[in-house]
Amino acid sequence: LYGDSAPFPLQYNFLATLEAFTQAASTAIKLEAESRALQTSSVGAARARQKDLDTLEAFHAAMTQTALWATLALHRGFFQYQDQQRQGEWQQHAQRQAREVPVLVLGLGLLGTQVAQALSSLGYPVTAWRLHAGRPTPPGVQGVQGPSALEHALGPSQVVINLLPLTTHTRGLINADFLGRLPAGAGLVNLARGAHVVDADLLQALDAGHIAHAMLDVFATEPLPSDHRFWQHPRVTVLPHVAALTDPRTACEVVADNVRRLARAEPLLHLVDRP
Repeated sequence: LYGDSAPFPLQYNFLATLEAFTQAASTAIKLEAESRALQTSSVGAARARQKDLDTLEAFHAAMTQTALWATLALHRGFFQYQDQQRQGEWQQHAQRQAREVPVLVLGLGLLGTQVAQALSSLGYPVTAWRLHAGRPTPPGVQGVQGPSALEHALGPSQVVINLLPLTTHTRGLINADFLGRLPAGAGLVNLARGAHVVDADLLQALDAGHIAHAMLDVFATEPLPSDHRFWQHPRVTVLPHVAALTDPRTACEVVADNVRRLARAEPLLHLVDRP
């Protein structure tokens, strides 16, 4: 059919085609393996990012819930009613509306922003203070910055919620001068660090009745010493640093991710601005 010279060209073409096919198949297998590896890596990275987000969202939600609970309790006088229960006293008090209770949030990072937004959505007039310029102020919240702005913001604030990082500039910030600028009957919520508060100054303001109630989740010494006056003070609610607990099952993944980023000289996540 092909003549006398057909067998060699046929064999040559077949071998050449077989070799080309083998090379193409090998390349295809390699590309597929690389694609699967990339896909696996991408899926793994995406899952890690999602776990990271889930961890942060759960932590932020818990902190926001605690801030809302404390604000509502101070606003509605629930701590006072709790004291009345212990005394067997049945007495109603005037009920203010949320718009009549200005709230000052100290710190406008991720936590402060979320807390400020949540309070604003409930109708509270919210001012958020930060020491330096940073992320944009959320809608419905008045943002102020700098020491002089803090002095003016304290005057009308019925509730102060502390969510600041602890730095050389914020250590001992909540002292006698700070507390004295608040209106009589104001409430304090400390969810940040115990060293932000000068304990002796706060106790003096509580004893005098200038500060109606303090809800404290953090302390300069933890656990809080058993002989500390905060434990038995009628105007103090003590929480054992539980406003937003860190879940080690997910938090370790966040730490591991940053360790890998550090090893690869990549930008780290969740940095805190500590000037």
